[in-house]
Amino acid sequence: MFFEDRFIYFPSKYPEGMWEVEKLRAGKVQGTPIIEDAWFQTEDGVRLHGWYCTPQGNEADDPSIVPTLLWFHGNAGNITHRFEMIQRLVQLPARVFIIDYRGYGRSEGSPSEQGLYMDARAAWDYLVNIRGTPAGKIVIFGDSLGGAVAIDLATKVGAAGLIVQSGFTSIADMAAQVMPFIPTFIVRTKMDSINKIGSVRCPKLFIHSPEDEMVPYHLGRRLYDAASAPKHFYEVAGASHNEMDIVGGRAYFDAIGSFVQDCAPDSTTQ
Repeated sequence: MFFEDRFIYFPSKYPEGMWEVEKLRAGKVQGTPIIEDAWFQTEDGVRLHGWYCTPQGNEADDPSIVPTLLWFHGNAGNITHRFEMIQRLVQLPARVFIIDYRGYGRSEGSPSEQGLYMDARAAWDYLVNIRGTPAGKIVIFGDSLGGAVAIDLATKVGAAGLIVQSGFTSIADMAAQVMPFIPTFIVRTKMDSINKIGSVRCPKLFIHSPEDEMVPYHLGRRLYDAASAPKHFYEVAGASHNEMDIVGGRAYFDAIGSFVQDCAPDSTTQ
């Protein structure tokens, strides 16, 4: 069990990371979002930390106007390592609420499959109940490991949309690819997204690269094939696992922006 968790989770705990970006003032650096610390608690009493990031402009003050991306990141690092991506996403425009799972960043606890699912639900409840964000304005965004977390949450809530980037079918399938010498029946972590995605009814966008060296492309395609409509697959050719936004460039962000606007239109553009 210890070895399995070490294989799946690679957290960076505070003060590891680039926390100095919190000191950047919006307006001083082009595209810098307004970052607010968000603290909230899970049903099992774990205190979590995240960033509630708002684009510049008065219209962004109302959560019923600008859509919100609820972002669950991959298995390594913490929220600070996603700052450059946050800068681009808020310019869609969109709010970005990104959290650190238990055991990551400033969040308490230690990561586990069921723990991450509880973390995701607590983040959703924070947006809806504390921030007053309508469910119809929230698009769930899961990257890599976060895709499994996002899919699980999307089966339980009425989100406007779901984005899965570099997603996989299950941990067993990933283990078979990465460590084929280990019998899959001894793997206790499931993250069985392939058997969950069919029950997600909101619009779905799947993003993957054929050159992804960490999550095989064919697992992402299988996940997409198992999903119910409406759904769309966006391929970023030539991108490694952590270079999707860099290689994809403007077209990549346009694809995300168009999807978000279709699911949860920005009221200021109507």
